[in-house]
Amino acid sequence: MNDLVDRLMDMPVRQRVLMLVGFVFMVFFAYAYFIYWPRADQIDQLRADLQTKVEDLEKKKALAANLSKAKAELEDLRAALRKAVAQLPDTKEIPDLLSGISAVARESGLEIAQFRQRPEIYRDFYAEVPVEILVRGTYFQVEEFFNQVAELTRIVNVKDIGMKGPNVVEEDPVKLQTSCSATTFRFLDEEERERIRQEREAKKKGKKR
Repeated sequence: MNDLVDRLMDMPVRQRVLMLVGFVFMVFFAYAYFIYWPRADQIDQLRADLQTKVEDLEKKKALAANLSKAKAELEDLRAALRKAVAQLPDTKEIPDLLSGISAVARESGLEIAQFRQRPEIYRDFYAEVPVEILVRGTYFQVEEFFNQVAELTRIVNVKDIGMKGPNVVEEDPVKLQTSCSATTFRFLDEEERERIRQEREAKKKGKKR
């Protein structure tokens, strides 16, 4: 062993450098040939798995950050639904609601000439309840009536407003004959929706015949 060392030390510097480089190259080649290359596919797979896990972790972090926001939005939607339900009466409340509209007209000082409920118009989950109204009174009394209807907790749409026939009496305010259509709405329960669906299907079959 000492002889080998002595020989190496006696060699020119250039040869010793070349031998060292060759030795390092052989070690690197042996590592690549026996260790790295056989495991290259495994290493690539591990890298791909690591990247997938990192991406999945980032997604979960984003979902966790938005969870509180999503819960708040869900609660807002529930509150909006409860508010909408409160504004649509059911079948039992319709007579009271219509009586309330009639009472509002009288409180405004109007004379009610006609207050007639028309047939309901069925939609997907609710029904429109139209009422034809004909009253007589001053312009300001009519305006007050519409303002009070707008402030009702239930939804009531007023449309097709017409005014005619001013009644001019000396020393008395000018009274107009005002007609309009007031429409409120009510929810349809499951039994009603099923009945209406069957009736529509029966009409379609009757038309095809």
